[in-house]
Amino acid sequence: MGLGCTREQERVEAALGGLNEAVPAFVPDQDVKSAGVLFALPALLLNGLLKYANNYLSFPKGYYGLQSFLLLLSFAALLRIKSLEAIRYCEAGELGKAIGLDRIPEIRTLRKKVKYITNHGEPEQWSKELSKYWMEEDPELAGILYVDGHVRVYSGSKTPLPKRYVSRQKLCLRGLTDYWVNDAVGKPFFVVSKAVNSGLLSVMREQIIPRLLRDIPKQPTGEELKANRHLYRFGVVFDREGYSPEFFKEMWEKRIACYTYKKYVNDVWPESEFIEKEVVLNNGEVVKMKLAERGVYFRKQDLWVREIRKLTDTGHQTSIITTDFMNNAEVLAARMFSRWSQENFLKYMMEHYGIDRLIEYEQEAISETTKVVNPRYRELESQIKTKSTLLNRQRVKYGALVLKAEGEEPDIRKYVQEKATIRESIDTLEKEIEQLKATKKNTEKHIEFSKLPEDKKFQDLKKSGKQFVDTIKMIAYRAETAMANTLQEYISKKDEARSLVRQIFMTDADIMPDEKNGVLRITIHNMTNPRNNRYVQQLCDVLNSSETLFPGTNLRLVYNLVSNQIPPDQEF
Repeated sequence: MGLGCTREQERVEAALGGLNEAVPAFVPDQDVKSAGVLFALPALLLNGLLKYANNYLSFPKGYYGLQSFLLLLSFAALLRIKSLEAIRYCEAGELGKAIGLDRIPEIRTLRKKVKYITNHGEPEQWSKELSKYWMEEDPELAGILYVDGHVRVYSGSKTPLPKRYVSRQKLCLRGLTDYWVNDAVGKPFFVVSKAVNSGLLSVMREQIIPRLLRDIPKQPTGEELKANRHLYRFGVVFDREGYSPEFFKEMWEKRIACYTYKKYVNDVWPESEFIEKEVVLNNGEVVKMKLAERGVYFRKQDLWVREIRKLTDTGHQTSIITTDFMNNAEVLAARMFSRWSQENFLKYMMEHYGIDRLIEYEQEAISETTKVVNPRYRELESQIKTKSTLLNRQRVKYGALVLKAEGEEPDIRKYVQEKATIRESIDTLEKEIEQLKATKKNTEKHIEFSKLPEDKKFQDLKKSGKQFVDTIKMIAYRAETAMANTLQEYISKKDEARSLVRQIFMTDADIMPDEKNGVLRITIHNMTNPRNNRYVQQLCDVLNSSETLFPGTNLRLVYNLVSNQIPPDQEF
């Protein structure tokens, strides 16, 4: 049965097919390792951990039920266990006590359960329903969405995924591009993964915008939009990769406001145009910015937009383009410059939750009609670039030779011969480049996947398992954020609040069930200093007011700090 098993009868029943799932049953236990993670349970449930799960996640009969399985994965994420494989190194009995069982399953059982869910359930639909639920719970934050691409590097050998530029490593590496959609404070809604990277605008047109139009709550009615020509359904903020007047026009026809950085800024505005204003960022911080504004008309698209510029202390001007005519420049600047919250989210998720980790090694076929970059086109581009570099070098060499001849008396024969050789090389390279450009012009940039040469074809990584685990990690991050926000009322620095939340998760606690009074008492051990103890006690008061029941039981969770259980005359 495995080490740490104490519920032998139920395990035998499960093995014989007579048990649907083992119900949580707690026994009094002290010093349970990392049982402080139970402090996250109210926030996990509030963020929908078990919501819609029975509708979309099929699960086999057995000792471990779906509810216990989801609790285990979410607790593992909060404890910084970044992959399923890493769970094998946990103390199975200790983590099992936190979910009301004798121990957690073996790693091979975990893998089988995840595979069963992805093969027999609908994890994608579960994720979609949760995303819609999160938007409905906070429609104000859902009104402005942030979209950004994140390259998930693939180092495996199962399939030769296309290379793409990874800005954080400044290298071209094989991988997939995940497009994350977050709110203004960095909380995630959903992610779209693409093995064939068709670009931000293509993904937004085909997958992100249609979904947002369906899911975002409290959008203005047709009559309201008709009555106010500046009113929009919602706004989308993205980086300069998405700068496209044509896209702005297309989105505004759907009454969607766009916010991005302007490309190709060549002019400099007079400093006299800039006025210092107070800007309230989405996290509540008030900063002073020097801002200026002008209108910009795109003649080809017949579209007016606003250009807002921020002047830095060094004299640099950062340009923002938007189709939002409802809000003042201060609000627009705050929305654009709050993109850092999404970038911080991605960095935090890589470091603490391991969102780049592989979940499964299976592949799936790519649609034959999917458009991919023509290898021949890419080869021609590479050749043109290489020969252009050689041409520039030869031109520099030619110019240096001429300047040298003007400055001193040259050896005429040697000079003429060397000059003719370089000139011939330049002429040859220019002709070759022209021929390559002509060939490139007549070569399709994108072709259907079915037309790729066999040696260039590849497969996509299976997404359902990754999406299932990523959804749990999103729930865990949202729960952690909710707890940090609660502590933020008492702690001045947000980073300290998150750090304390992580410390709470890792701290040992006593688990004391009281069936008679219907209470499950979680008594956490002391923090590193009295100040943090006070913060934790305030958090306990907030959590106790929620009157959360442990799933699958009638036990109400009651949180305490162990120092408050010590009589004053026994302190030392």
